[in-house]
Amino acid sequence: MNKALEGVKVLDFTNVLAGPFCTMNLADFGAEVIKIERPGTGDGSRIFGPFVEKQSGYYIFANRGKRGITLDLKNQKAKEIIYELVKKVDVVVENFKPGVMEKLGFSYEDFKKLNPGLVYCSISGFGQVSPHRDLPSYDIVAQGRAGMMSITGYPDNPPARVGSSLGDVSAGLYGAFGIMLALYHKEKTGEGQLVDVALMDSVFAFIETNIVRHTIGKILPKRVGARHPLSAPFDIYKCKDGQYVIIAVASNPHFNALCDLIGRPDLPKNPKFDEDWHRSDNDVELKAIIEDFLKDYTLDEAVKLFEEHSIPCGPIFTVEQACKDESILARKMLVDIDQPEAGKLTITGNPVKLSQTPPDPEHPAPLLGQDTREVLKEYLGYSDEELDKLKEEKVY
Repeated sequence: MNKALEGVKVLDFTNVLAGPFCTMNLADFGAEVIKIERPGTGDGSRIFGPFVEKQSGYYIFANRGKRGITLDLKNQKAKEIIYELVKKVDVVVENFKPGVMEKLGFSYEDFKKLNPGLVYCSISGFGQVSPHRDLPSYDIVAQGRAGMMSITGYPDNPPARVGSSLGDVSAGLYGAFGIMLALYHKEKTGEGQLVDVALMDSVFAFIETNIVRHTIGKILPKRVGARHPLSAPFDIYKCKDGQYVIIAVASNPHFNALCDLIGRPDLPKNPKFDEDWHRSDNDVELKAIIEDFLKDYTLDEAVKLFEEHSIPCGPIFTVEQACKDESILARKMLVDIDQPEAGKLTITGNPVKLSQTPPDPEHPAPLLGQDTREVLKEYLGYSDEELDKLKEEKVY
């Protein structure tokens, strides 16, 4: 079956997570991604655990489905090779600190002269045009500065980082989305362009309605724990066995059904609970009522009861439990790959399910430099003798 991005060629200069996550998604849908790494050491994530046969699971996850080559970016002959490769590809992706690619002679303007239709995606902490463009940044810095940490956690506890690298993966997704838009524009006009994505922008966009609560509602959003700041009951509720059930009610019909179920049909008639915003204002009292009902139910019993009555609810799974969830398994969100030297490994699938051109996240990540000779032969016509000489000269 053809893939959505079949025929699209990507030169990947990315490292660790934001950039590799972007190009991983392109590879899942059929793009040929050629990942360039430093000779000897490779991508910085190769030193992150967990390890299997000395290979990083972190690296394998974010670099599946790619071809891997090594080139010393400071070597003049390697630069000449890159300039020739740029002429052969559709997309370049990099996530160096702004200015690094310019110093190497690999900026968008440099590459555009060689390939006017090139789509060039830069992912960085603060973006290419920012007063802070030269500052180093990591995911937690973006989460803090963009406001995410100020609304994450419980009011009486310090601000908390979201439990995954949200800045990296959101920037990677926006990068892939921007590349798709630019490729579509190129298809219509033949014109390439620069895609400029920042971790901070991406996190800022992900705090969604909290922005308009401030800019329009003149409210300063704060940490409210697990509950929703605008709706109730929309929180976690303690059960008989000490575990917590999620109840997520944001409409009057669902609230009426919940009240009937817990034996409190009077609540929707109470001015404190008749509308969602009133329920949110009186959330503490409402939570006590619901937990009084739940004191006779274990988590499993509560979930079963609420599901039977179509009340939005759910358990709070550990990662181990989530990996066994029927929906995760049915939707192939865990896939097996046959990783060279490491054997069969289970990694995350791709959540985008296309009916005609589905993703294929089941190809392994490259060993360091494993495709260098083949790519240079295939793309640039190098002979074995020339490749041997380049190796002796430490070009790759």
